Amino acid sequence: MSKKKNAANQIDAHVGSRVRSRRVLLGLSQEKLGGALGLTFQQIQKYERGANRIGASRLFDLSRALDVPVSYFFDAISPEIVPARPGTIETKPASTRKNMLEPDILSNRETTELVRAYYAVTDGEVRRRTIEFLRILGERVGAEGMDGTPSEG
Repeated sequence: MSKKKNAANQIDAHVGSRVRSRRVLLGLSQEKLGGALGLTFQQIQKYERGANRIGASRLFDLSRALDVPVSYFFDAISPEIVPARPGTIETKPASTRKNMLEPDILSNRETTELVRAYYAVTDGEVRRRTIEFLRILGERVGAEGMDGTPSEG
């Protein structure tokens, strides 16, 4: 049995998961997002599950409704999803890119809570210092390990 030419695939599922992550981060229901786009919540649900493909104009509408650039929906895409094809340009593997997040981290409730708390801080200087603190803490814990002893490397 052959797969339909326009059937949704893993990239559609990834884009859908990014739609869901952003919608949840903004605290929007599927119904509210659908209403903003003139769609039913069922259609939003199908997009989020990757059951239906999202066309270019709809992706543009989603980017505006969710206040993100279109490229957001393709961020952190796994290299396993997009295999190299003949005639494509060779680039650095995703594993060598600095600070590449796994898609699962982006849909994690803890990540959502952290980002919501961050954006609840209205003072730009406090937010800048918070990021600086977390970056330094991450580097220190990464170098020393969770218990404060130097990690093996």
